[in-house]
Amino acid sequence: MKIKQVTSYLESIAPLSLQEEYDNSGLLIGSEENKVIGALICLDCTEAVLDEAIKKNCNLIISHHPIIFRGLKKITGKNYVERVVEKAIRNNISIYAIHTNLDNVTHGVNKKICDKLGLTNCKILFPSPNGEGLGVRSGSGMIGTLSSPLTEISFLNKIKKVMRVSSLRHTALLNKKVDKVAVCGGSGSFLLSEAIRQKADVFVTSDFKYHQFFDAENKIVIADIGHYESEQFTKELLRDLLMEKFSIFAPRFKKGEKKISLLLSEINTNPINYL
Repeated sequence: MKIKQVTSYLESIAPLSLQEEYDNSGLLIGSEENKVIGALICLDCTEAVLDEAIKKNCNLIISHHPIIFRGLKKITGKNYVERVVEKAIRNNISIYAIHTNLDNVTHGVNKKICDKLGLTNCKILFPSPNGEGLGVRSGSGMIGTLSSPLTEISFLNKIKKVMRVSSLRHTALLNKKVDKVAVCGGSGSFLLSEAIRQKADVFVTSDFKYHQFFDAENKIVIADIGHYESEQFTKELLRDLLMEKFSIFAPRFKKGEKKISLLLSEINTNPINYL
């Protein structure tokens, strides 16, 4: 199997044209004509993840966040981005990123969050016309309903459990039941007004700044769970999509089998630690 077979499939699910203007999704390092020996899925392609790929004999890294985000003018190894690029080229490892284009489709990052939280009747929170010509629905965030309403405290505790969050930041509780929930993986503050307009009881996302919390104005509970925490299950999403499409992929196999390893990175790349 060649890399282009994997990337073509991923781009049929999440077309590159759906990524945000600032983004840099796609094949960042390597040739699409290279054969896949093994693939490693990660959230961030750090030096530790690259070393893991080398150790596990994976020559393709599929990352949610692009390691090359802004233009590189030189590669001298002075920062982790340059070192990753240099080491990947030296070890013939291809790196592919599937970022905001996967955020912006109905079966992408936000649907995975909805599934984890047990939301039903899910739809895109802020639809975009960009996917119409491609035959896909696209847009930012999602909104859905709980099968049974919960108290605010019960729902926040559910978030902590299913999203593996040790602590979360939230606005004042409004002493009402939680029925409708809006979500956005990664930085979602730009969707707050839409979540309020659609009468979501809670908005689950990350990266809210101090003064942005005031914008809730006692109309909604903001639950800021952390950027990494909100997107951590993207690895599972990508693995399941690829396993369903390509029978040659295997999460583990015995020596001698004609399978290609498809592994989830075991490295916790969250740069934020909690005391």
